[in-house]
Amino acid sequence: MKIAVLVKEVPDAAVEKRIDPASKRLDRSGEKNLNPFDTHAIEAAMQLREGGAVQVDEIVAVTMGPDSSKSALTKAVSLGADRSVQLTDDALAGSDVNATGYALAKVLESESPDLILLGQQSDDGECYAVGAVVADHLKMPSLTQVIKLDASGDTLTCERQAEYGYDTVKVTLPAVISVGDAINEPRYPSLKAIMGAKKKPLETKSAGDVGIEAGKVGEAGSKTEVLGLNPPPAKAGGELIADADDDIDGTVSKIVSWLDERKLI
Repeated sequence: MKIAVLVKEVPDAAVEKRIDPASKRLDRSGEKNLNPFDTHAIEAAMQLREGGAVQVDEIVAVTMGPDSSKSALTKAVSLGADRSVQLTDDALAGSDVNATGYALAKVLESESPDLILLGQQSDDGECYAVGAVVADHLKMPSLTQVIKLDASGDTLTCERQAEYGYDTVKVTLPAVISVGDAINEPRYPSLKAIMGAKKKPLETKSAGDVGIEAGKVGEAGSKTEVLGLNPPPAKAGGELIADADDDIDGTVSKIVSWLDERKLI
């Protein structure tokens, strides 16, 4: 079995998220990291390999992004991927989720994996939809919010979270699976793996290398458009309930009355 894991470079969690008013895109300057949700997908691939139920011959990390996104691939390899593929091209800038899914599907076509794994969302866009778009282009079955994954031959038995509880679904490979963050606890890379990650094969491909049509990516090829940006409304100050003379009984009475007025007790 060959597994491809889609990963993404995102702004570090400690970096304040900012929107560029000129381009109406996320300002991606500053520290960046591997999308934390994708580490669960890498771990899921590793557990399939180590579980022994199926033979996993290769795990390939795939990303789409600028030159800096190579660091995310290096992190993915340190977590267990055997090699990585970076799709990078100026023509891809400004792609929405539809164009991004199309572009990633074209890369995956050239890899022909048996299983495609990715995290449930990205830490920046949080659209939850890339996996479904990729699956639609590749004409593969797709599942989201998967929290348990068992393989037997060319079949996966998946447990997924739903609004009403849990579903158990069997899927025939090839398939695209978006895993939830409850599926596992990602491992920490060893020092040896970190040092060796930069020596693992990293292949860089352009849009033309994988047959991407120029009119289907970038701003021109996107099906959505940001028309305007508005800051969230300012929050009103909270109400402080206290007595200057340390009247505890009076303070408690006021709190109870406040809760009762709002039908909270």
